Amino acid sequence: MPPEISPFEEIRMLFAGLPAPSLEAAAAVRARDAQLTKPPGALGRLEEIVEFLAAWQGKAEPEINQPLVAVFAGNHGVVGRGVSAFPLEVTRQMVENFTSGGAAINQLCKSFGLGLKVFELALDLPTRDFTQEPAMTEAEGAATLAYGMEAIDGGVDLLAPGEMGIGNTTSAAAIYTALYGGPASRWAGRGTGVDDAGLGRKVAAIDAALALHGRHLADPLEILRRLGGREIAGVMGAILAARRAKIPVVLDGYVACAAAALLHALSEDAIAHCLAGHVSAEGAHAEVLARLGKKPLLDLGMRLGEGSGAALAIGVIKAALACHRDMASFASAGVSGKTRG
Repeated sequence: MPPEISPFEEIRMLFAGLPAPSLEAAAAVRARDAQLTKPPGALGRLEEIVEFLAAWQGKAEPEINQPLVAVFAGNHGVVGRGVSAFPLEVTRQMVENFTSGGAAINQLCKSFGLGLKVFELALDLPTRDFTQEPAMTEAEGAATLAYGMEAIDGGVDLLAPGEMGIGNTTSAAAIYTALYGGPASRWAGRGTGVDDAGLGRKVAAIDAALALHGRHLADPLEILRRLGGREIAGVMGAILAARRAKIPVVLDGYVACAAAALLHALSEDAIAHCLAGHVSAEGAHAEVLARLGKKPLLDLGMRLGEGSGAALAIGVIKAALACHRDMASFASAGVSGKTRG
Protein backbone atom coordinates (compact mmCIF):
# COMPACT_ATOMS: atom_id res chain seq x y z
CA MET A 1 0.00 0.00 0.00
CA PRO A 2 1.24 3.55 -0.72
CA PRO A 3 2.29 5.59 2.31
CA GLU A 4 -0.44 7.68 3.90
CA ILE A 5 -0.35 11.38 3.02
CA SER A 6 -0.35 13.82 5.95
CA PRO A 7 -3.12 16.46 6.16
CA PHE A 8 -0.71 19.27 5.34
CA GLU A 9 0.71 17.38 2.36
CA GLU A 10 -2.82 17.16 1.00
CA ILE A 11 -3.11 20.95 1.37
CA ARG A 12 0.22 21.49 -0.43
CA MET A 13 -1.07 19.47 -3.38
CA LEU A 14 -3.78 22.11 -3.92
CA PHE A 15 -1.11 24.60 -5.00
CA ALA A 16 -0.18 22.56 -8.07
CA GLY A 17 -1.41 23.73 -11.46
CA LEU A 18 -3.03 26.99 -10.39
CA PRO A 19 -4.75 28.60 -13.41
CA ALA A 20 -3.28 31.68 -15.05
CA PRO A 21 -5.10 34.96 -15.67
CA SER A 22 -6.50 35.62 -19.14
CA LEU A 23 -4.27 38.10 -20.94
CA GLU A 24 -6.74 38.11 -23.83
CA ALA A 25 -9.61 39.26 -21.61
CA ALA A 26 -7.47 42.01 -20.13
CA ALA A 27 -6.47 43.15 -23.62
CA ALA A 28 -10.12 43.30 -24.65
CA VAL A 29 -10.86 45.56 -21.69
CA ARG A 30 -8.00 47.88 -22.67
CA ALA A 31 -9.28 48.02 -26.24
CA ARG A 32 -12.77 49.03 -25.11
CA ASP A 33 -11.38 51.49 -22.61
CA ALA A 34 -9.54 53.28 -25.41
CA GLN A 35 -12.90 53.97 -27.10
CA LEU A 36 -14.74 55.39 -24.06
CA THR A 37 -15.63 59.06 -23.79
CA LYS A 38 -12.71 60.14 -21.60
CA PRO A 39 -9.01 60.85 -22.00
CA PRO A 40 -6.78 57.76 -21.80
CA GLY A 41 -6.00 56.89 -18.19
CA ALA A 42 -8.36 59.54 -16.83
CA LEU A 43 -10.05 57.06 -14.45
CA GLY A 44 -6.73 55.99 -12.98
CA ARG A 45 -6.87 52.81 -10.92
CA LEU A 46 -10.52 52.26 -11.86
CA GLU A 47 -9.29 51.22 -15.29
CA GLU A 48 -6.74 48.84 -13.78
CA ILE A 49 -9.44 47.27 -11.58
CA VAL A 50 -11.57 46.31 -14.57
CA GLU A 51 -8.57 44.78 -16.33
CA PHE A 52 -7.86 42.80 -13.17
CA LEU A 53 -11.44 41.51 -12.98
CA ALA A 54 -11.41 40.53 -16.64
CA ALA A 55 -8.10 38.70 -16.35
CA TRP A 56 -9.14 36.66 -13.34
CA GLN A 57 -12.71 35.97 -14.37
CA GLY A 58 -11.47 35.14 -17.86
CA LYS A 59 -14.15 37.37 -19.40
CA ALA A 60 -13.72 40.23 -21.86
CA GLU A 61 -16.86 41.64 -20.24
CA PRO A 62 -16.35 41.03 -16.50
CA GLU A 63 -19.35 40.87 -14.17
CA ILE A 64 -20.17 41.33 -10.51
CA ASN A 65 -23.45 39.53 -10.02
CA GLN A 66 -22.71 37.42 -6.93
CA PRO A 67 -20.25 39.27 -4.70
CA LEU A 68 -19.84 37.69 -1.28
CA VAL A 69 -18.41 38.68 2.07
CA ALA A 70 -17.52 35.48 3.97
CA VAL A 71 -16.84 36.09 7.67
CA PHE A 72 -15.02 33.38 9.61
CA ALA A 73 -15.28 33.43 13.41
CA GLY A 74 -13.00 31.63 15.84
CA ASN A 75 -11.74 31.89 19.41
CA HIS A 76 -8.17 31.94 20.76
CA GLY A 77 -6.79 30.36 23.91
CA VAL A 78 -4.10 33.04 24.19
CA VAL A 79 -6.84 35.44 25.35
CA GLY A 80 -6.24 33.96 28.80
CA ARG A 81 -2.95 35.90 28.80
CA GLY A 82 -4.79 39.22 29.00
CA VAL A 83 -4.05 40.25 25.42
CA SER A 84 -7.55 41.57 24.65
CA ALA A 85 -9.82 44.20 26.15
CA PHE A 86 -12.82 41.88 25.63
CA PRO A 87 -13.60 38.31 26.78
CA LEU A 88 -13.99 35.30 24.50
CA GLU A 89 -17.80 35.31 24.68
CA VAL A 90 -17.85 38.50 22.59
CA THR A 91 -17.00 36.44 19.50
CA ARG A 92 -20.23 34.46 19.79
CA GLN A 93 -22.19 37.61 20.63
CA MET A 94 -20.87 39.30 17.51
CA VAL A 95 -21.75 36.26 15.39
CA GLU A 96 -25.31 36.61 16.70
CA ASN A 97 -25.12 40.31 15.82
CA PHE A 98 -24.10 39.42 12.26
CA THR A 99 -26.98 36.97 12.03
CA SER A 100 -29.52 39.51 13.26
CA GLY A 101 -28.22 42.21 10.91
CA GLY A 102 -26.88 44.61 13.53
CA ALA A 103 -23.15 44.79 12.74
CA ALA A 104 -21.26 47.26 10.58
CA ILE A 105 -20.66 44.60 7.94
CA ASN A 106 -24.41 44.07 7.59
CA GLN A 107 -24.93 47.74 6.76
CA LEU A 108 -22.06 47.79 4.28
CA CYS A 109 -23.33 44.68 2.53
CA LYS A 110 -26.78 46.23 2.24
CA SER A 111 -25.32 49.47 0.91
CA PHE A 112 -23.39 47.79 -1.90
CA GLY A 113 -25.59 44.78 -2.67
CA LEU A 114 -23.24 42.15 -1.28
CA GLY A 115 -24.07 38.69 -0.02
CA LEU A 116 -22.96 37.76 3.49
CA LYS A 117 -22.16 34.34 4.93
CA VAL A 118 -20.91 33.74 8.47
CA PHE A 119 -18.86 30.63 9.29
CA GLU A 120 -18.80 29.80 13.00
CA LEU A 121 -15.72 27.72 13.81
CA ALA A 122 -16.02 25.78 17.07
CA LEU A 123 -16.42 28.87 19.25
CA ASP A 124 -16.85 26.74 22.37
CA LEU A 125 -13.46 25.16 21.69
CA PRO A 126 -10.85 27.93 21.54
CA THR A 127 -7.47 27.15 20.03
CA ARG A 128 -4.87 26.26 22.63
CA ASP A 129 -2.71 28.90 24.31
CA PHE A 130 0.17 29.14 21.87
CA THR A 131 2.57 30.31 24.58
CA GLN A 132 2.32 26.78 26.00
CA GLU A 133 1.65 24.48 23.03
CA PRO A 134 0.62 24.60 19.36
CA ALA A 135 -2.69 26.37 18.83
CA MET A 136 -3.98 23.50 16.65
CA THR A 137 -3.05 20.02 15.60
CA GLU A 138 -2.09 19.47 11.98
CA ALA A 139 -5.41 17.72 11.39
CA GLU A 140 -7.36 20.63 12.90
CA GLY A 141 -5.50 23.23 10.86
CA ALA A 142 -5.87 21.32 7.59
CA ALA A 143 -9.53 20.49 8.18
CA THR A 144 -10.41 24.10 8.96
CA LEU A 145 -8.54 25.33 5.89
CA ALA A 146 -10.43 22.80 3.79
CA TYR A 147 -13.72 23.92 5.34
CA GLY A 148 -12.90 27.52 4.39
CA MET A 149 -12.73 26.42 0.77
CA GLU A 150 -16.49 25.89 0.89
CA ALA A 151 -17.01 29.67 1.00
CA ILE A 152 -17.24 29.79 -2.80
CA ASP A 153 -19.91 27.09 -3.03
CA GLY A 154 -23.15 28.22 -4.64
CA GLY A 155 -21.63 30.60 -7.14
CA VAL A 156 -19.45 33.61 -6.32
CA ASP A 157 -17.83 36.02 -8.78
CA LEU A 158 -16.06 38.32 -6.29
CA LEU A 159 -15.03 37.25 -2.78
CA ALA A 160 -14.15 39.28 0.32
CA PRO A 161 -13.07 37.03 3.20
CA GLY A 162 -13.43 38.61 6.65
CA GLU A 163 -12.94 37.46 10.22
CA MET A 164 -14.12 37.85 13.79
CA GLY A 165 -12.28 36.50 16.81
CA ILE A 166 -11.29 37.97 20.16
CA GLY A 167 -7.52 37.60 20.41
CA ASN A 168 -6.93 37.28 16.69
CA THR A 169 -4.77 40.39 16.28
CA THR A 170 -2.34 38.73 18.70
CA SER A 171 -2.35 35.62 16.52
CA ALA A 172 -1.89 37.70 13.36
CA ALA A 173 1.00 39.66 14.88
CA ALA A 174 2.65 36.39 15.92
CA ILE A 175 2.30 35.10 12.35
CA TYR A 176 3.89 38.25 10.93
CA THR A 177 6.73 38.06 13.45
CA ALA A 178 7.38 34.46 12.45
CA LEU A 179 7.24 35.24 8.73
CA TYR A 180 9.09 38.54 8.64
CA GLY A 181 11.17 38.72 11.81
CA GLY A 182 10.89 40.65 15.05
CA PRO A 183 10.69 42.36 17.32
CA ALA A 184 7.09 41.48 18.12
CA SER A 185 6.42 45.11 19.06
CA ARG A 186 6.89 45.98 15.37
CA TRP A 187 3.82 43.94 14.43
CA ALA A 188 1.55 44.14 17.47
CA GLY A 189 -1.11 46.83 17.65
CA ARG A 190 -3.82 47.66 20.16
CA GLY A 191 -6.45 45.39 18.62
CA THR A 192 -9.67 45.77 20.61
CA GLY A 193 -8.22 48.82 22.35
CA VAL A 194 -5.86 47.43 24.98
CA ASP A 195 -3.98 49.88 27.19
CA ASP A 196 -0.20 50.01 27.47
CA ALA A 197 -0.17 47.14 29.96
CA GLY A 198 -2.33 45.03 27.67
CA LEU A 199 -0.09 45.81 24.71
CA GLY A 200 2.87 44.73 26.80
CA ARG A 201 1.16 41.42 27.59
CA LYS A 202 0.45 40.97 23.90
CA VAL A 203 4.10 41.45 22.95
CA ALA A 204 5.21 39.17 25.79
CA ALA A 205 2.84 36.43 24.62
CA ILE A 206 4.20 36.63 21.07
CA ASP A 207 7.79 36.55 22.33
CA ALA A 208 7.00 33.48 24.44
CA ALA A 209 5.36 31.76 21.47
CA LEU A 210 8.29 32.45 19.18
CA ALA A 211 10.70 31.14 21.81
CA LEU A 212 8.66 27.95 22.20
CA HIS A 213 7.96 27.19 18.54
CA GLY A 214 10.87 28.91 16.80
CA ARG A 215 12.60 25.86 15.34
CA HIS A 216 9.35 24.75 13.65
CA LEU A 217 8.45 28.07 12.01
CA ALA A 218 10.27 27.75 8.69
CA ASP A 219 7.14 26.09 7.28
CA PRO A 220 4.15 28.45 6.78
CA LEU A 221 1.68 25.65 7.51
CA GLU A 222 3.44 25.01 10.81
CA ILE A 223 3.18 28.73 11.55
CA LEU A 224 -0.56 28.44 10.93
CA ARG A 225 -1.12 25.53 13.27
CA ARG A 226 1.22 26.70 16.01
CA LEU A 227 0.37 30.42 16.07
CA GLY A 228 -2.80 30.82 14.03
CA GLY A 229 -6.51 30.57 14.62
CA ARG A 230 -9.38 28.73 13.03
CA GLU A 231 -10.67 31.89 11.36
CA ILE A 232 -7.25 32.53 9.81
CA ALA A 233 -7.19 28.95 8.50
CA GLY A 234 -10.71 29.45 7.14
CA VAL A 235 -9.73 32.64 5.32
CA MET A 236 -6.71 30.84 3.85
CA GLY A 237 -8.99 28.14 2.49
CA ALA A 238 -11.41 30.66 1.00
CA ILE A 239 -8.63 32.57 -0.77
CA LEU A 240 -7.05 29.36 -2.08
CA ALA A 241 -10.37 28.01 -3.35
CA ALA A 242 -11.03 31.29 -5.14
CA ARG A 243 -7.56 31.15 -6.71
CA ARG A 244 -8.21 27.66 -8.03
CA ALA A 245 -11.61 28.75 -9.39
CA LYS A 246 -10.33 32.06 -10.88
CA ILE A 247 -12.53 34.17 -8.63
CA PRO A 248 -11.05 37.59 -7.80
CA VAL A 249 -10.59 38.30 -4.09
CA VAL A 250 -10.63 41.58 -2.17
CA LEU A 251 -8.43 41.38 0.92
CA ASP A 252 -9.60 42.97 4.14
CA GLY A 253 -7.41 44.11 7.00
CA TYR A 254 -4.67 43.04 9.36
CA VAL A 255 -5.97 39.60 10.38
CA ALA A 256 -7.32 38.54 6.98
CA CYS A 257 -4.00 39.51 5.42
CA ALA A 258 -2.20 37.16 7.82
CA ALA A 259 -3.95 34.36 5.96
CA ALA A 260 -2.88 35.88 2.63
CA ALA A 261 0.68 36.25 3.92
CA LEU A 262 0.86 32.54 4.79
CA LEU A 263 -0.41 31.61 1.32
CA HIS A 264 2.10 34.02 -0.23
CA ALA A 265 4.88 32.36 1.78
CA LEU A 266 3.81 28.98 0.43
CA SER A 267 3.60 30.28 -3.15
CA GLU A 268 3.74 33.91 -4.27
CA ASP A 269 1.36 33.06 -7.11
CA ALA A 270 -1.31 31.88 -4.66
CA ILE A 271 -2.55 35.44 -4.06
CA ALA A 272 -2.09 36.84 -7.57
CA HIS A 273 -5.90 37.06 -7.83
CA CYS A 274 -6.15 39.34 -4.77
CA LEU A 275 -6.64 43.10 -4.53
CA ALA A 276 -5.99 44.90 -1.24
CA GLY A 277 -9.26 46.54 -0.26
CA HIS A 278 -7.79 48.93 2.30
CA VAL A 279 -4.89 49.58 4.63
CA SER A 280 -5.83 49.10 8.27
CA ALA A 281 -4.81 51.27 11.20
CA GLU A 282 -3.93 48.10 13.12
CA GLY A 283 -0.33 47.07 13.63
CA ALA A 284 2.00 47.32 10.67
CA HIS A 285 -0.57 46.50 8.02
CA ALA A 286 0.94 48.94 5.52
CA GLU A 287 4.25 47.07 5.72
CA VAL A 288 2.46 43.74 5.31
CA LEU A 289 0.79 44.95 2.12
CA ALA A 290 4.12 46.21 0.79
CA ARG A 291 5.65 42.79 1.41
CA LEU A 292 2.73 41.17 -0.40
CA GLY A 293 3.09 43.59 -3.32
CA LYS A 294 -0.42 44.96 -2.85
CA LYS A 295 -1.41 48.63 -3.08
CA PRO A 296 -4.60 49.33 -1.08
CA LEU A 297 -7.62 50.89 -2.72
CA LEU A 298 -8.70 52.75 0.44
CA ASP A 299 -7.04 54.30 3.49
CA LEU A 300 -9.77 55.27 5.96
CA GLY A 301 -8.10 54.55 9.29
CA MET A 302 -10.31 51.49 9.86
CA ARG A 303 -9.42 48.50 12.07
CA LEU A 304 -12.72 46.72 12.59
CA GLY A 305 -12.27 43.48 10.69
CA GLU A 306 -15.49 41.68 9.69
CA GLY A 307 -14.56 42.20 6.03
CA SER A 308 -15.60 45.84 6.43
CA GLY A 309 -12.74 47.48 4.53
CA ALA A 310 -13.02 44.95 1.71
CA ALA A 311 -16.78 45.53 1.49
CA LEU A 312 -16.25 49.27 1.12
CA ALA A 313 -13.66 48.63 -1.57
CA ILE A 314 -16.15 46.50 -3.50
CA GLY A 315 -18.26 49.64 -3.77
CA VAL A 316 -15.37 51.24 -5.64
CA ILE A 317 -14.85 48.11 -7.73
CA LYS A 318 -18.51 48.03 -8.74
CA ALA A 319 -18.30 51.70 -9.72
CA ALA A 320 -15.22 50.98 -11.84
CA LEU A 321 -17.04 48.19 -13.64
CA ALA A 322 -20.14 50.34 -14.19
CA CYS A 323 -18.06 53.06 -15.84
CA HIS A 324 -16.37 50.58 -18.14
CA ARG A 325 -19.56 48.72 -19.01
CA ASP A 326 -22.01 51.60 -19.39
CA MET A 327 -20.04 54.61 -20.61
CA ALA A 328 -20.63 55.55 -24.23
CA SER A 329 -17.89 55.21 -26.79
CA PHE A 330 -16.77 58.20 -28.84
CA ALA A 331 -18.53 56.72 -31.85
CA SER A 332 -21.85 55.95 -30.14
CA ALA A 333 -21.99 59.33 -28.40
CA GLY A 334 -20.97 61.30 -31.48
CA VAL A 335 -18.01 62.79 -29.60
CA SER A 336 -14.84 63.56 -31.51
CA GLY A 337 -11.94 61.36 -30.50
CA LYS A 338 -8.36 62.32 -29.84
CA THR A 339 -6.64 63.95 -32.80
CA ARG A 340 -3.19 62.97 -33.92
CA GLY A 341 -0.49 65.63 -33.93
